[in-house]
Amino acid sequence: MLTIALSKGKLIEPTLDVFRRAGYDTSGLSGESRRLVFPCPEIDTTFLIVRPSDVPTYVEYGGADAGIVGKDVLLEQESDVYEPLDLGFGACKISVAALRGEGSRDRLSSKIRVATKYPRITERFFNQRGIPVEIIKLYGSIELAPVVGLADRIVDLVETGNTLKAHDLIEIDVIARSTARFIVNRASFRLKHDSLMELIRRLRKAVLAVQQATVPNNGRLLSKAGAKKSRARI
Repeated sequence: MLTIALSKGKLIEPTLDVFRRAGYDTSGLSGESRRLVFPCPEIDTTFLIVRPSDVPTYVEYGGADAGIVGKDVLLEQESDVYEPLDLGFGACKISVAALRGEGSRDRLSSKIRVATKYPRITERFFNQRGIPVEIIKLYGSIELAPVVGLADRIVDLVETGNTLKAHDLIEIDVIARSTARFIVNRASFRLKHDSLMELIRRLRKAVLAVQQATVPNNGRLLSKAGAKKSRARI
């Protein structure tokens, strides 16, 4: 029996989709339900639906054998887990942003105030560049901090950039790129190696099938069948 921790929120639907594509029946699971534990005896698996920030903790300390969580969370928490598979969905960037016109302002002589929910990532980034930084930890509405004068910069997840534009902010640096990752408890990987490797194999196959289902063609995305027809016409 495997126990797998899944991230509620934006990642839950694409996560359930990739499990379905891998041949696992997840019809009883829902990110909207108040239930947190979903036993699936027919596939010898129990799913836990938890906050994304809690997934690495459940996996690292053995509350779950494996989990799915964004790379941004893993970078922030530096959890001691295996990370055998990049699932490809949930793509976004961890970016530094500032108000338009203030992104190049020289503040090296004093501390830059940075608002973020990623204090470790932020501190590492600025320390590696020798820039003194004062970190202000926020849990939401990060983009408001420069607008009201609370901070000079923000470090936050950026998906489309529309939220930055809406607050007259511009991206001035990309710290890292994030996608959903499949992570595994180190002890479980030894004790339940065969079951976990089979799951990883099937998930990897499902991810590759999705990636190969579309190919670029003059800036458009076509299905493989459509791509073959297009080549045939050429």
